[in-house]
Order: sequence, then C-alpha cells, then structure tokens
Amino acid sequence: MNKAAFALLSLLLPLTFANAQTPMIRGSVASLDGAVLSVKSGSGNTEILLVEKTEIVFKQPISVGDIKPGDFLGVTSQKGTDGSLSALEIRRFPKPSNPGHRPFDGRDDQTMTNATVSQMVQASNGRELTLAYEGGAQKVVISDKASISMLVPGQRSQLVPGAEVAVTAAPGADGKLVAIRMQVGAPPKR
Repeated sequence: MNKAAFALLSLLLPLTFANAQTPMIRGSVASLDGAVLSVKSGSGNTEILLVEKTEIVFKQPISVGDIKPGDFLGVTSQKGTDGSLSALEIRRFPKPSNPGHRPFDGRDDQTMTNATVSQMVQASNGRELTLAYEGGAQKVVISDKASISMLVPGQRSQLVPGAEVAVTAAPGADGKLVAIRMQVGAPPKR
C-alpha cells in the first residue's frame, strides 16, 4: 500500500466507525437543563448534549389535502398480512433525503418509504399514495389516524417536557452523546 492510500485509509477509518456508532434516540423530552436534553424512552432516560451546530427541525402538522404530487415524503407504514401498507406517520421533507423503501427500526411489520408522490387517489379505506423512488414504487393507504406533518426549522424553545423527539447523536470527545440533528413534535394534547 502506498503512502497516499494509507493516509486516505487512516482518515476514512475513524469516520466509518463514527458513523457505525451514531445512534438514533426516540422518545419524549423529560427535561432540558441548559444544554443537556434528557430523553425518556422505553429503556429509561438518555442525556444528550446540545451544541451550537445541533440542527433542530419541527414537525409542523399539516392536512392530507396539503400533500401534492411531486412532494417528497418520509412515510412510516404498518404492513398488513396481505402485504398492503397503511401509513402511521407521514412527513413532508423540504428536499429529498435518503430515498428508498426499507424495514423501519429493524421490524418486519413496519416500513419506511422515502420517496416522491407520483399519484394520489381516493380509495375505499382512505386516500392512497403512490410513492416512487429509483428502482421501485409503493402504494400506501392514508387512514384518518395517520400523523401528517412537514419539517420546518425548529428551535430549542420547542423542546418542552412531553414533546416527541428523534435524535441522531454521536459520542463526543468525553464519551457523552452530542446531538447532531433532531426532529421535535408538539407534545400530546391533554
């Protein structure tokens, strides 16, 4: 191996391990104390440090009527026994991000489809979307129970107790988790 190839490998290797160790923490805000966010999930509370470069996006609720052909969506779906997909959560993205269709969180009964709306029709059990991505397409039924939102720039003031969050974090120099990017939703209405 020549010196240039070795130098390139030594630069890329730490990035590969860092990406492999970047966890996604899903749950709700337990508290925000200064720059330390505590996220409550099924496995307990996780403390995550917010830094100046942490990107926060807010899930602004929209209606199904706001979705148009050409929009890029991220759709989490429940897979029926017949293979049909029923949307649980729909997010309209400002720009395409990670297009494709895959299992969601390693589960066989849920999928994530990031794709462009190619068609939207009224079906007997709700509206049906056809989502197209390079190499394929999926049909997804939107029921009245699906959560529908669009991603807009967020701010720390939206990190209130009970607000749903999905945080991409990485270990910092001291081993503590540092938030890279997070999606925050409004806390549930009581």
